[in-house]
Amino acid sequence: MADLVTAPNLAHPDDFYERLIAAHRGLDDGASAMVNAKLVLLLANHIGDAGVLEQAIAAAREDVASAP
Repeated sequence: MADLVTAPNLAHPDDFYERLIAAHRGLDDGASAMVNAKLVLLLANHIGDAGVLEQAIAAAREDVASAP
């Protein structure tokens, strides 16, 4: 099983961030959430390793407060 890479790994992170923001420009909250969901599923499919995906889910949940 591979390990989740959490160290900076993007050659041009600012360019990626700009493209990500642009993908949401002009969308309402629901459409923006749909873009995020589709992006997550596309990237999960690309990764394809269940263990890495489990690590990513756990990392994404860290420090996120539960609903009251």
